[in-house]
Amino acid sequence: MHTGPLSLLLIALTFAPWLAAEELLPATTAPDTVTAPEPSPAPGAMPPPLDSTVDEGSATAAAERESALLGRLRQENQRLKLKLKESLAQQPEKLLSEQQTWFAVGAGTALLAFVVGRLSGGRRNKRQSQWV
Repeated sequence: MHTGPLSLLLIALTFAPWLAAEELLPATTAPDTVTAPEPSPAPGAMPPPLDSTVDEGSATAAAERESALLGRLRQENQRLKLKLKESLAQQPEKLLSEQQTWFAVGAGTALLAFVVGRLSGGRRNKRQSQWV
């Protein structure tokens, strides 16, 4: 039994955990920039009863806070869209498309396999190959 490829496989499996893709941690936002909205009640849940003591001032203040938050979010969204357009405009054009890149990788792999196969053939067979 030939143990070469088996030992190579074991070595490759040993280093596989370090070759795994890194996980990106979610970005944290500054506490003063954007606050999360309050969770809405479940669809089947009953809304809390309204007290007659709740004044309209607090309701309008809450509506103003929400509209201010919405305005800030829209401005931030527009700013990020503009920044994305600028960064996409600054990127140089690719030399090859993705499909062409994969074709070139496949051709290089086939050429390398052919060269390695010819070089590793050895002199076991005395006859010359008719192909090359």
